[in-house]
Amino acid sequence: MTTTFPCLRQDFAASLVVFLVALPLCVGVAVASGVPAELGLVTGIVGGIVTGLMRGSSLQVSGPAAGLTVLVFEAVREYGLPALGVIVLATGVLQVLMGVLKLGRYFRAISVSVVEGMLAGIGLVLIAGQLYSVAGAKAPASGLDKIAELPGTLVDAAGNTKALASLALGAATIAVLVLWKRLPAKVRTVPGPLAAVGLATLAALAFGLPVATVEVQGLLGSLQPPPLGEFGELAQVGLLGTVVAFTLIASAESLFSAAAVDRLHSGPRTEYDKELVAQGAGNAICGLLGALPMTAVIVRSAANVQAGARTKASRVMHGVWLLLFAALLPDVLAYIPIPALAGILVHAGAKLIPVREIVSLWREHRGEALILVVTALSIVAVSMFEGVLIGLALAVAKTAWEASHIKMEVVDKGSGPVQAYLSGNATFLRLPKILDSLEALPQDRPVELHLPGLHHLDHACRTALENWAERHSAAGTEPVKVTAA
Repeated sequence: MTTTFPCLRQDFAASLVVFLVALPLCVGVAVASGVPAELGLVTGIVGGIVTGLMRGSSLQVSGPAAGLTVLVFEAVREYGLPALGVIVLATGVLQVLMGVLKLGRYFRAISVSVVEGMLAGIGLVLIAGQLYSVAGAKAPASGLDKIAELPGTLVDAAGNTKALASLALGAATIAVLVLWKRLPAKVRTVPGPLAAVGLATLAALAFGLPVATVEVQGLLGSLQPPPLGEFGELAQVGLLGTVVAFTLIASAESLFSAAAVDRLHSGPRTEYDKELVAQGAGNAICGLLGALPMTAVIVRSAANVQAGARTKASRVMHGVWLLLFAALLPDVLAYIPIPALAGILVHAGAKLIPVREIVSLWREHRGEALILVVTALSIVAVSMFEGVLIGLALAVAKTAWEASHIKMEVVDKGSGPVQAYLSGNATFLRLPKILDSLEALPQDRPVELHLPGLHHLDHACRTALENWAERHSAAGTEPVKVTAA
């Protein structure tokens, strides 16, 4: 009893902090995703109570994430809101299956540059899209159009009183979020996102600003369980690709977040496969309710740790507070200005772009920096799924190139045969270099080619070496002697 109550007291206090951080983010992610605001709260509730009770990571907090906003918006626009439940349910089932098959640990093998590039690409599209909401305008569909048409939209807003009011409120929200960390510690006991939305709401009410606010449908009225007929859509290749994209991105973001949270505390470490099962179970329930997909969220998780949480009770209680708010005070949402929520997501999107990491990578590992930038730009130019695939392909190609290290040392004493020693990995990627080095050897001298130093010799290189030996033997005085690998 002496150890339980101190932990419970700390977990209770931490749960209130996480609730206050999560509330505006849950609503903002839902609105930006093009779904009813209450569905963001539903996902936060499931992430807190269901995923929070399961084993995996004890202090990590799950809920709707800004990182999936773009993908969810595209899925709803293309397949409709009823299909979202099917996509999220299928995502959850795949995550559970991967966890049961012990595949969670392999997500740590994904190139960090690809993951950071993915998040940077999401951040760019998120910022571009939400700036339209800040200006009270409708965003174009494609990522490139969002960026290309943004200057004109902002110029048009300057001549429209309603758009100017919306723009001012959104800009003020971003300013509060940026400056909040510089305020005295006593003031910062209120989480920045909650303070920004609260101040924006008070300003809109006090000055009667003509800005759009959140549409309220009620918790039960917003639930969208997928009709049985929608499950037939899983036969579509495009929808299956969306499920795969949801699964990979949600799983990678959750497990990378777990690794980051583990570095913030000295408690039990994350069990990756069990965490993947927990995330999958939460997403499966969200899918059955027609809600947003969930991931572990680093902002809420860090707030949980920094607030002094000791056990999983804090994240479970935060889900209870979200449930009580959604059940008892849903009408409060109707007062929240949409430009304020958009401002929060612009700020969240900016934090997804690792500017410092890109500069550091460019100085030390330019190949990794290139992968990060290309992945991000591909997501903006094409789509989320294709952009991630391009990034993964580049990472694999870079690794294959670096693994194909080959070295040839030539020993020529002026008389007798020329000794050539090959070492490293001889793959087709290095074949031009190998042949150039061999063809530069003297044609009128016997050659001894030593291959024991090779760790790997693929079929293309073996065939090329045999052909070169035949040509050199035909042109020279003695056949090439080869010491096999």
